[in-house]
Amino acid sequence: MGKRTYDMVLSAIGATLIVIGSMISVNAFAVPFTLQTMAIFIVLMSIGGKRGSISILVYLLLGAVGIPVFAGFKGGPAVLMGPTGGFLIGFIFVGLLWWLLADRLISKAGSKAWLRIVLRIVMAVFCEVAMYAFGVVWFMTVYASQTGPVGLSSALTMCVFPFIIPDIVKIAVAASASEACAKVVKD
Repeated sequence: MGKRTYDMVLSAIGATLIVIGSMISVNAFAVPFTLQTMAIFIVLMSIGGKRGSISILVYLLLGAVGIPVFAGFKGGPAVLMGPTGGFLIGFIFVGLLWWLLADRLISKAGSKAWLRIVLRIVMAVFCEVAMYAFGVVWFMTVYASQTGPVGLSSALTMCVFPFIIPDIVKIAVAASASEACAKVVKD
């Protein structure tokens, strides 16, 4: 199998894992609780930022054209343009940050598995904060245009605070699982 074909297969598998993660959803908050971010980090940590970013883009394009791949079996541009669409679009920034920063940093850890796991967790938290920031600003803007202004503390209460501990757990699981996955992936 050629390098390009191999990369395309890994990116397709990554997009599929993200779709599966988004299907596991609980709609208890303004932003649904899913395993989507865990899947994204497993993908990025296992196949790298370039192929992982392509996986994220494929996932978002599938949803944008109406295929119900988003949480709650939703799809279409209305989801991306809705109040929680900023978190979905924020995944692009997560992928790009991972590609630009994390891949290089983690590769310097060499054969030290514990250091790679710690670096993956630190970089994932950094990426998650960037995604939260983009998603909250988007949420506040769209929410305000649809229902009226919402303050930062209210937006954080609806969109961030309930997810901090679960997201830390998902990042830790992703970092541990990706160590095994990355061993079978060729660069």
